[in-house]
Amino acid sequence: MKAVVQRVSQAQVTIDGEVCGRIDRGFVVLLGVGPNDTPADVDYLVAKISKLRVFSDPAGKMNLALAQVGGAVLAISQFTLYADTRKGNRPSFTAAAAPALGEQLYDLFVARMRATNLQVATGVFGADMQVSLINDGPVTILFDTEEQHVN
Repeated sequence: MKAVVQRVSQAQVTIDGEVCGRIDRGFVVLLGVGPNDTPADVDYLVAKISKLRVFSDPAGKMNLALAQVGGAVLAISQFTLYADTRKGNRPSFTAAAAPALGEQLYDLFVARMRATNLQVATGVFGADMQVSLINDGPVTILFDTEEQHVN
């Protein structure tokens, strides 16, 4: 599973001109699911992202997590994180999970993130979405669950 986490001062996702998810301060999480991902990968990402300390404390040091600053999450499914661009100019997405597994694990990520008592807004799985955000910092963190076992 791959996640791109962007610290934002605000963000929203629009489908067919209608806003379907909006947050103020928090994280936009672009979540990609691979074919071998499991609920354990979801748990790993939820724990890492919900506790990620990249908000400034009173001393100006990145030391606070989402809950400590009243932050929220905007979770967006993003199969294109599994793009293979090694050949030619048209990316291949065969390394992404099948849609059924992708949606199942995306929904589980959203549910488990909400279980941490954070506000979570979403896009719509598989929809053509327009995401707008103001990246704060900018701060962008990449997670790949395949790397969690690397020392």
